[in-house]
Amino acid sequence: MTSSPQTIDAAADRFFRAYARHCVEPDEDSLFNLLDALHSFNDKLRKAGKGSLFGSSNFMALKALRNLFHHETELLHEIKIIPTSRMPQFVTDLGVVCLVDAAVVNRAVSREKAEQQDAIRGAFKWYGKVVNIQPCVFNGAVDVFETVASANLKPKSESYEDFEASYRFEEISGHAHRVTGDIFCVAGSVEEVLQAIFQAAPNGARAG
Repeated sequence: MTSSPQTIDAAADRFFRAYARHCVEPDEDSLFNLLDALHSFNDKLRKAGKGSLFGSSNFMALKALRNLFHHETELLHEIKIIPTSRMPQFVTDLGVVCLVDAAVVNRAVSREKAEQQDAIRGAFKWYGKVVNIQPCVFNGAVDVFETVASANLKPKSESYEDFEASYRFEEISGHAHRVTGDIFCVAGSVEEVLQAIFQAAPNGARAG
């Protein structure tokens, strides 16, 4: 069964709405909805013969997490999302960090094809026993946007239009579309501080 252009456009709009919500009110539910919308968009894109996101290491990494969370939903409670405004000891290029226990991420990666595992691990930011997946989420959204453009799709949601406006502004300003996701610590070890924050933070801590 193939997907119509309207169906793919609707799937793209669903993804960008989910991404916008995750940016504004991030928690474990917003993340899972985002991962699910990403999976659905790629599935419809592929069935329509419009390409796929399988060439994106960011997508493959997020797909691995989605598959794990889909079958083991209790692991969603292992996610800690913390606004960087609450972490004055850090300097980073994103508004939140989305921390997951490294053991959970390794479990997700181990279920993927062996030849893909290094690329998947490289899409995440590893800090000892915790992993920051937010840079992968951000860069994965850019991969989706560029795929939408190359496939000549026509999403119409406000969330898509906002993302497109931001992308075009970056082009005009000479800014990179993707982030490094690096975290710099004013004092002490990034790994030690992140692990302490991960252990202390409530599950799905909201921004704001």
